[in-house]
Amino acid sequence: MPETPQQYTQRMLSYTDKKEPLAMQQAAPKKLAALLRGKTKRQLTRRPAPGKWSVAEILAHLADAEVAISWRLRQIVSSNGVAIQAFDQDAWAATMDYQHRDPKQYLDTYRALRETNIAVLKSISKELWANYGVHQERGNESISHIVSMTAGHDVNHFLQAQKILKKAR
Repeated sequence: MPETPQQYTQRMLSYTDKKEPLAMQQAAPKKLAALLRGKTKRQLTRRPAPGKWSVAEILAHLADAEVAISWRLRQIVSSNGVAIQAFDQDAWAATMDYQHRDPKQYLDTYRALRETNIAVLKSISKELWANYGVHQERGNESISHIVSMTAGHDVNHFLQAQKILKKAR
């Protein structure tokens, strides 16, 4: 049975329990680069099972998710209470052909977008961290909440990538 939006939220937030989400986000690109270092294209593009993403596809997803997060953060900061549209990650993966994309390019994109997003987050007042958007599936999400969700999302996919690479040796 698929996860509900509330179950998904709780799972993502569980990865940040008692940790500093912004620091986790800041460390994520280096951790991801270290995880990928020395891996072959074959290791990165091997799917663990039919219908499951490879590490390269996970990387593409992380980069594209960062695009969505960039937009959401800017919308919420500038227009409190704005509607946040969900996106279909599987449709994005198929449409953008994640399976045949360059993992290094997506790592570079992820890193650049993340650094820019962190700079934006550090530059806004703490009062703006309470601004929220109304997510189409999950309801009200403040900047603070999105920062925690994003950190948890990173951990979730890093764990998936680690598991895939462990089996790909």
